Amino acid sequence: MLDPAADRLFILAALVGLTVNGNIPAWLAIVIVLRDLMLLAVYPVLATHGHGPLPVHFLGKAGTFALLYALPLLLMADIWPQAEWLVLPLAWGFTYWGVGMYWVSGFIYVKQVRDLVTSAK
Repeated sequence: MLDPAADRLFILAALVGLTVNGNIPAWLAIVIVLRDLMLLAVYPVLATHGHGPLPVHFLGKAGTFALLYALPLLLMADIWPQAEWLVLPLAWGFTYWGVGMYWVSGFIYVKQVRDLVTSAK
């Protein structure tokens, strides 16, 4: 249970730092954080119906993986401007794929919660 929490904490800290530095637009940080807030809202629903955490979905892992690569690459482009031509396309590719998979997996988790709750009735 600590591993996903550590991932979220790293992503949040990196988003704050990159946003404050101006490396990423604020809307991007908000979009990523909103997905985690959406899932945070459904966890109490699981608990009230007697369910523990959901099994990890592949897209959730893949989205997190992509973001865990994207955020350091975005920082690397800032501190190593000579490699920006190579690093930035990779960083933004990982970023957009990561955000997409992150949100798709979020909707999958919400659907799983809905299915669990409706099947328990």
